[in-house]
Amino acid sequence: MTRAAELLQQGRNEELWQMCCGFLNLNLEQFMAIQKRLLLEQIELLNRCALGRKIMRGAWPETVDEFREQVPLTTYAAYCPELGEKREDILPAKPAFWIHTSGLSGEYPWKWVPMTQAYSHELSIIMYGVGILSCCNGWGDLHQVKARPKIVYTVAPRPYVSGTLADITLEQTPIDYLPPVEESEALPFDERIRLGFKQALSEGLDYFFGLSLVLAAVGDKFSESSQKIDIRPLLSDPKALLRLSKGLVKSKLAQRPMLPKDMWSVKGIISSGLDSSVYKEKIKRHWGRYPLDIYASTESSLIATQTWDYDGMTFIPNLNFLEFIPEKEHFKWQLDHSYQPETILLDEVKAGETYEIVITNFHGGALVRYRIGDMVRITSLRNEKLGIDIPQMAFERRADDLLDFAVCTASEPSMMTHMRLRLTEKIIWQAIENTGIAYKDWTALKEPGEPVLNLFIELKNGHPAGESDVSQAEYLARALQKQFIKPDNDVCTTSPVHDDVADMIGFKVNVRLLPHGAFANFIAMKQAEGADLAHLKPPHINPSEKMLSRLLSEQVAVEKEAVTV
Repeated sequence: MTRAAELLQQGRNEELWQMCCGFLNLNLEQFMAIQKRLLLEQIELLNRCALGRKIMRGAWPETVDEFREQVPLTTYAAYCPELGEKREDILPAKPAFWIHTSGLSGEYPWKWVPMTQAYSHELSIIMYGVGILSCCNGWGDLHQVKARPKIVYTVAPRPYVSGTLADITLEQTPIDYLPPVEESEALPFDERIRLGFKQALSEGLDYFFGLSLVLAAVGDKFSESSQKIDIRPLLSDPKALLRLSKGLVKSKLAQRPMLPKDMWSVKGIISSGLDSSVYKEKIKRHWGRYPLDIYASTESSLIATQTWDYDGMTFIPNLNFLEFIPEKEHFKWQLDHSYQPETILLDEVKAGETYEIVITNFHGGALVRYRIGDMVRITSLRNEKLGIDIPQMAFERRADDLLDFAVCTASEPSMMTHMRLRLTEKIIWQAIENTGIAYKDWTALKEPGEPVLNLFIELKNGHPAGESDVSQAEYLARALQKQFIKPDNDVCTTSPVHDDVADMIGFKVNVRLLPHGAFANFIAMKQAEGADLAHLKPPHINPSEKMLSRLLSEQVAVEKEAVTV
């Protein structure tokens, strides 16, 4: 098959768009027809292999309806020990390679997932399409697509899925990764980032694919250090010196500190995860354009992508069969894990509703009716602005990161109003960003049996948070409480709340300032224990007691007092 780069070189623009982004032109009926056709092909493969017989527990489905009725929902435990041992003899098709994500402590060190050549090929085409979408102004626009782009390598190395996606894209086009892939994968993450941007200073930078957090941090660094740049190391590199000089001139003319957009004119930014929405506006300020958000996981690779309006994400039809567990069904399962929640298909979802997503790999993949553990929200049933006739989605949260508070106003008992406050990692993270306080990292958990959010946060360089007569912790606690319960907050699932609710509600925010270096110390201890990249940082939601104890360790610094408002 013709590579995307060849179509670009030959000027076959419409053919290139159709190959890589044609799914945007599907209507919902066509989308579902692709889904069902590929699932029937996958069912045939599953019926003939040992893993399929194990997962389907003796069922022999022949139709989509029989498949959904007879085959149970699964988690990774159902594929152990076979996938953990990377056994290829039991799979539906021979894998081209294996990828992994983090495992569960005490259960298995990795979650290994096979990927076939057919799946990899389809994925490479979609990834090239994502690159097009990140830099275009509309259908057919290819004026910013480079024949050999330069991209700073900021992703986790193979066999993690992000590094695999970067590698797979090479099937469709040559790419100059900075540093080169082989060199990057041999370096620690922070050294890789430093070297990549150092090389970009000399060689240039066309696209970015990786963590939005990295782009936001690089932008902050530029802004903080632009007044004290030492040019001596650049005297031997004329191209880097010229780029820096031009950047300084642009920032002086704009009468502000230098930003990355003064140095590079980035054509496209691709990112994934919660941090994309949290840092969206900051990235636009620093780099001159919004990040294109994609929804991906190790088990499913790519599920959905934004388009050139940077709004809702459109589902991909030809990589995984998609099912959705309604949130009410998910909550029933949470109360009773023996309960088998019902699923619906994409042509049955409702706008504004939240669903747990379930996938079955196509093209000989191994995972069947697999619960990734993610909740997505259907933002609309179609993209009216762009005429995309497929439901649009946004990543909502991990299925287990919901902090649910039953709270009430504290006015007259006879007039007491009950409400439910639901906080997720995304909501808390965005609220912290909105305070404007400079911080290193954070983690949060619910006080057992109480309407109290405990937030542990490490500030950056002792940055002052508010007025001099108010402590940093108190300022932050009050600012966050007002954000969480403001009247227009869509996490308050009740009737409208009065403006003075912040003074009346029974919900409290307890902020504890972590010692300077707490997160760095935690990571260092985990590295010393030989922990993998995915296990170095504590989770933002519901850290274990052991993790908290390490963050609060007196070996780092003197503990700060907690403040509750």
